[in-house]
Amino acid sequence: MPDGFGAQQIRDIVASAEKVELEPPRPLMRELPPATPFPDDALGKILGPAARAINDRVRSPMAICGQSELAAANLAVQAHANVVLPTGGGLEKPVSCNFVTVAASGERKSGSDTEATAPIRKYEQSLREKYEADWPAYKNDKSAWDKARDAATRGAKDRATIKKALDAIGPEPKAPLTPMLTFSDPTFEGLCKLFAVGQPSLGLFAAEGGQFIGGYGMSQENKLRTAAGLSDLWDGGVIRRVRSGDGNLVLPSCRFCMHVMAQPGVAGMLFGDDVLLDQGLLSRMLVTAPDTAAGTRLHRDEQPETDRNLRVYFARLLTILEMPLPLMPGKPNELAPRKLPLSNEAKRAWIGFSNHVEMAIAPDGVLAPIAGLANKLPEHAARLAAVLTLVRDIDAGEISADEMAAGILLAQHYAQEALRLFGAKGITEDLCLAQATLNWMLSPSWGKAVISMPDLYMRGPNSIRSKKVATPVVKILEDHGWLQRLPKGAKIDDVFRRDAYCIIRG
Repeated sequence: MPDGFGAQQIRDIVASAEKVELEPPRPLMRELPPATPFPDDALGKILGPAARAINDRVRSPMAICGQSELAAANLAVQAHANVVLPTGGGLEKPVSCNFVTVAASGERKSGSDTEATAPIRKYEQSLREKYEADWPAYKNDKSAWDKARDAATRGAKDRATIKKALDAIGPEPKAPLTPMLTFSDPTFEGLCKLFAVGQPSLGLFAAEGGQFIGGYGMSQENKLRTAAGLSDLWDGGVIRRVRSGDGNLVLPSCRFCMHVMAQPGVAGMLFGDDVLLDQGLLSRMLVTAPDTAAGTRLHRDEQPETDRNLRVYFARLLTILEMPLPLMPGKPNELAPRKLPLSNEAKRAWIGFSNHVEMAIAPDGVLAPIAGLANKLPEHAARLAAVLTLVRDIDAGEISADEMAAGILLAQHYAQEALRLFGAKGITEDLCLAQATLNWMLSPSWGKAVISMPDLYMRGPNSIRSKKVATPVVKILEDHGWLQRLPKGAKIDDVFRRDAYCIIRG
């Protein structure tokens, strides 16, 4: 066996390092200023009390509660109307939004999401029950249709006779729509296929955002295609796919929203990606990253109004979800949303906000560091105002000045958070991977004092499963003092590793 460090020698190295009082490891990323308070008062009379009720029940930060409810409400209403912007001669846009919530493990993201999406899960259950009831009849109808076509053409002598017989049988029976509204880890190709056979209004809801951010759809070879497709859906574009294997696909009217909840290291991989930044997907995302609630969640009884407010919220969203969707005549899943314009007072507020943003994105302006998002900020505000309007009254004829003001207030929150999180560039993908690796090394998932290069790319986070990716990550961790190379190697789990490092725990 090669001459390397054994367990006792490694313990001696760690002990001697502690006696020498080496410089402690340096943080990989700068410490952020305090989070911008989430404007829950802007959520209206249904979503506002319900967000505070989730905060009371789950004890997660208010921003997580409000973000979860906005996303759920967005999915419920997005099929029913397009917002009409006071620009471009009355430009129609979807009301769909892409929400991202950044919070560490233990902030009760899943608990908030569970409460907020309860009406959606209830409605999905009813869709599944209807699908299961309708499927046998469809299968029988389809089999009868197939056999009728075979019988109609049997013995026929000429094309005209065959056509007449087939016309008499009628069109092929339509299968029931796939009973799915939400998912957590799609590829864009899979999403398109689901739109073709399923509901015309869908949402990506990932309480563990690593499923999406680290999934196949956002892998190196797929992320540009996924980002471009999701951006096109946000814009309200028509999906057109031409594939040799599964044919051509045209989907003229679909609605898609998302809520991705991720830990800071995982979210950093998303926000530090230059491809996604250049493509424009990040400017279509509304991000909040609240301060931790840990240490403040001492036991207390739930407030008397909490259950009542959640029941009101549940009933309102479920009622909207159960409403018939506005569809094109004769089309089972092609939407025909109505126009939702701004009132005259709301137009004036929107134009004032738009002018303010335009001045603020000048080269020396306060919003210049987030110009990509800021350019879309007035549209984000209008979409948010539309969501609040439709939750209040799904049949509303226009957006009021109060709801436009609320949409602007929410948009300003996301702008302030973006300035706080992304205003200063420099968080590279390698740095984000290093942070994720450090979190894993210091967690019970590894739990040893030493680690080797093969251990990292064979057993570490999925994002560094190759030596090529792991090498720059290890260099960053060495430079910041988190790893110290063992020049003679080390024996780890009874295997000698030449590229071995001592983990400095700070």
